[in-house]
Amino acid sequence: MAYNSDFKIEQKDINDAAWAACDTFRGVVDPAQYKDYILVTLFLKYISDVWNQHYREYKEKFGDDKERILRRLERERFVLPEESNFYTLYKRRNENNIGELINEALVAVEDKNRSKLEGVFRNIDFNSESNLGRTKERNRRLKTLLEDFNKPQLDMSPGNVSEDVIGNTYIYLIEKFASDAGKKAGEFYTPHAVSKLIAKLAKPKDGDRICDPSCGSGGLLIEAGREVGSDNYALFGMEVNGSTWALARMNMFLHNADGARIEWCNTLTNPALVDGDRLMKFNVVVANPPFSLDKWGADVAETDIFNRFWRGIPPKSKGDWAFISHMIEAALNKEGRVAVVVPHGVLFRSAKEGKIRRKMIEENLLDAVIGLPANLFPTTSIPVAILVFDRSRERGGDNENRRDVLFIDASSEYISGKNQNSLSDLQLDRIVKTYYDRTDVEKYAHVANMEEIEENDFNLNIPRYVDTFEEEEEIDIDAVQMEIDELEKELGEIRLKMAHKLDEIRR
Repeated sequence: MAYNSDFKIEQKDINDAAWAACDTFRGVVDPAQYKDYILVTLFLKYISDVWNQHYREYKEKFGDDKERILRRLERERFVLPEESNFYTLYKRRNENNIGELINEALVAVEDKNRSKLEGVFRNIDFNSESNLGRTKERNRRLKTLLEDFNKPQLDMSPGNVSEDVIGNTYIYLIEKFASDAGKKAGEFYTPHAVSKLIAKLAKPKDGDRICDPSCGSGGLLIEAGREVGSDNYALFGMEVNGSTWALARMNMFLHNADGARIEWCNTLTNPALVDGDRLMKFNVVVANPPFSLDKWGADVAETDIFNRFWRGIPPKSKGDWAFISHMIEAALNKEGRVAVVVPHGVLFRSAKEGKIRRKMIEENLLDAVIGLPANLFPTTSIPVAILVFDRSRERGGDNENRRDVLFIDASSEYISGKNQNSLSDLQLDRIVKTYYDRTDVEKYAHVANMEEIEENDFNLNIPRYVDTFEEEEEIDIDAVQMEIDELEKELGEIRLKMAHKLDEIRR
């Protein structure tokens, strides 16, 4: 495809073209699987368009001195072998082993860019019979896929489209897969409005190290980075699912966060962000971990070498407080901030969870409890909450004298959607403003002191602190009876007119 310096792609054009490419797989391949083929192809197309434009620029500068051009290209942000170029594969789209050729191209990309992309494509097989069908059908699908991505709307040369558009398209596709494909495909995604809210509540600042221990495809990390307002921050993440880990790595690359350290591991049983036998520490820890994870690793928690569960071991069928315990321990002493999405059961369940919750409150770590509307997530329709912990409230921290917890009930403010609700910018701004103002707002927010929380037996159920009860308007029985009498009178008159009309018809 020839580069056109006068051609500009709009965000909607590239989003629509990328989503239309999914038609090749719909109804045949499970959405949880074909998302990987689409997103990897988009990634390959992007790096090919960038590489090709840089080649053109060097060619204009150095003429036909190909060796000199290639030496310059070797110093680029990434290196793209000729056989791995999307357009090389496109020219070979009719070959009988096209799936094998794509696999080999991806391996070559990894080999040339080990520090940034090693292992990213190991979980995807373009030559898979079980996923893409037998040879003839598989070849047809892959040929169509390459043709779909060769359209003008998907020419992602830097002169045609900004880097923000590429990153936004990636997030758009991830969001579409999450919302359209149901629970299985939505597990790797936190809705953008929720990510934005968490980032603003966690408030990372210049120079911070930011971690998400259950990072999914990385959207929450990217949003937290944006909140800093500069490029002076470092991103870290852990993800247990191999294909989702790969999405996160590609997502970071597309957002110019090549230096992000994203580890493929089980955070609760074998965290990889460690320094020897100690957890790495971060200024900000954010997460939307899986809700009430069963078999999370309670059987090995007692011998955890990082001593994360010293407050108590959560029940084996509910890993919510296990994730929270990890996040607290991974936050810097006396300054780290934690913001985490939880199901409401975390706020009030007793037994083991109740004891852990009480200890964290007594340590003065809990800063706020924020209730959100139902049906915000593709994976569940239940309402959720955000817990904010602040280790600067510890003894010796800057906020050690703060001895209260802010409760916000934002559960009734949302934009209603066909399949999923969302939060508007105004609704987000109200939550954030209320959090930082830290004052009571009638039927919306309440600052509870420790005595009040202790009186409630350390139960954090929001209605115990924020009274949103609306008294029903008093009914005027006499007025209602008069209205009924009037309606009956009108009905009698209509019936009389109908009887006269029927008599006239019979005559």
